[in-house]
Amino acid sequence: MTSPAEPRGALDTATKNVLGDELFDALRERRTVAPLTERVPGITIDDAYWISRRLLERRLSNGETLIGKKIGVTSKAVQNMLDVHQPDFGYLTDKMRYRSGGEMPISGELIQPRAEGEIAFVLKRDLKGPGVTPDDALAATEGVIPCFEIVDSRIRDWKIRIQDTVSDNASSGLFVLGDVVSPDGVDFVGCKIAVHKNGRLLSEGQGSAALGSPLICVAWLANTLGAYGIPLRAGEVILSGSLVPLEPVVAGDEMSLVIEGIGSAEVRFV
Repeated sequence: MTSPAEPRGALDTATKNVLGDELFDALRERRTVAPLTERVPGITIDDAYWISRRLLERRLSNGETLIGKKIGVTSKAVQNMLDVHQPDFGYLTDKMRYRSGGEMPISGELIQPRAEGEIAFVLKRDLKGPGVTPDDALAATEGVIPCFEIVDSRIRDWKIRIQDTVSDNASSGLFVLGDVVSPDGVDFVGCKIAVHKNGRLLSEGQGSAALGSPLICVAWLANTLGAYGIPLRAGEVILSGSLVPLEPVVAGDEMSLVIEGIGSAEVRFV
């Protein structure tokens, strides 16, 4: 794992590590904690990214493997729902990944899950900022995938500010991937998505909902991670941000999505 550049911040290293360990324990024990922003005066976004990295290191030391990264809070609908008005990033591990068409055990894994539909990317070469453009992101893309991300929060009642969700691995939970298709010819701005829940149309959106284009999201992620010395690696899965509002889910729900020019994905929650 690439050693990140040490971010500036208001908190000392010991305090940040304690907070990362607290979130790791909450993840493993399926419980919530009080918002960090209510308990830690002066916590910065750089502090939060350190805490997130500590949480990742604990997960990797417990047998998980890093397989990608994600950008979160990209659409206005999601920003307004969470009252968080800028994007963030998190890490993806092999334990979080599920295949389309199967069951996802949210009742045994997650706390307060919400589903969102988006486009995932698989890279064929590394991307590292600064200076990465949407065209660079497209040129580095091996394939794109219809995706459900099931976000979750270890922060009580989703009462999050940007520092809380960043610390909590961008409120990541689990994700579902459909089949990989070529990015050639995909209209990343205009492609439409339709999401169904329990057989009924739930929401619709299009690629422009994610910062104007999912390619802009991937470029933002590469440049933002680059400032911390972290690249997007060839072979990694990159989740580019929701195109529709978040939807709470419980065991027994079934969801499906279709993204124009890309394909479909479905999942049953148990």
